[in-house]
Amino acid sequence: MNNSVKSLLAVLFGLLAGAVLMMLTGHNPIEGYQYLVQGGLKNPERIGNTLATATPLILTGLSVAFAFRTGLFNIGAAGQMLVGGFCATAVGLSLDLPRGMLLPLMVLAGFIGGALWAVVPGFLKARYNVHEVVSTIMMNWIAYWTVYYVIPAYFKGDSVETESRQLPANAMLRESWLSDMFQGSYINLGFFIAVLTVIIVAFLINKTTLGYELKAVGFNRHASEYAGIGVNRSIVLSMFIAGGIAGLAGVAQYTGNASSIQIGILPSQGFDGIAVALLGANAPLGVLASALFFGLLYSGRGFMNAMTDIPPEIADTIIAIIIYFAATSILIERLIRKLRLRRSANKKQED
Repeated sequence: MNNSVKSLLAVLFGLLAGAVLMMLTGHNPIEGYQYLVQGGLKNPERIGNTLATATPLILTGLSVAFAFRTGLFNIGAAGQMLVGGFCATAVGLSLDLPRGMLLPLMVLAGFIGGALWAVVPGFLKARYNVHEVVSTIMMNWIAYWTVYYVIPAYFKGDSVETESRQLPANAMLRESWLSDMFQGSYINLGFFIAVLTVIIVAFLINKTTLGYELKAVGFNRHASEYAGIGVNRSIVLSMFIAGGIAGLAGVAQYTGNASSIQIGILPSQGFDGIAVALLGANAPLGVLASALFFGLLYSGRGFMNAMTDIPPEIADTIIAIIIYFAATSILIERLIRKLRLRRSANKKQED
């Protein structure tokens, strides 16, 4: 079964399950889905907000997918995103430079911050074979507490102690012409950074020698080592790139969708990126489509709730069911294969 077919079936099953839940709570599912779509696509402003909501999901999903394609499980996208956003924010609050110089420096700082945060689990995996799931989860909480203490100590907000100072206008990814194009939406340059990153990663994975080596290590570490590929170097480099991509998600979120960093919050987009990568079959274009779909669900659920009183948690349940079906698609595929083999065997016996 084709990966895109699996993803579409997972979405279909999730929507059907959501419809059943709406009916069980006494609501009309057709009306509910109508308002859900309208909430994300009704007018240019809502479309822009949907794209902005999807932006960090594109990048965290791409981070998880890239690591997975190279045989690694990056569960640390949330921490890498937080550190990347913090580094970009620190540069934006500390340097007084022209916008044309400041924004590229902030993007670079965000990428390097997230990349270096992911290098630690990569090194531990390569050198000591420490499982990256454990080490990346631990790094998430180190990021959480580091930002928790550093923000109030050095970048405390003027009136609120639980968030950083507001970024000045020249240190943000928002553009008035872009916002005006979408009738006041908070869409920003982060969306274009995300799309460009998708293109670069797709080219890197599918068209370069480096991408081939990284995928080879993911398929079979020992065979790659026998073939002369630097396995340890590939593992560290893969985590470096994956962490950098997650760091860009932090740049998009904290300097584009928002204008400050709140402490005490580990960004949920880092964990949602796992679901985005899973539904997108770990392919860059699949991740892009998956993130846009999730962005639509997240943007539209509030409008659906306002218009129909359907709980917004229904949208979260739909996402959870979609993830479940996407995760179990391989089992479904095996079941279908067994049924086909049994059917063909029965036909042979009848003949």
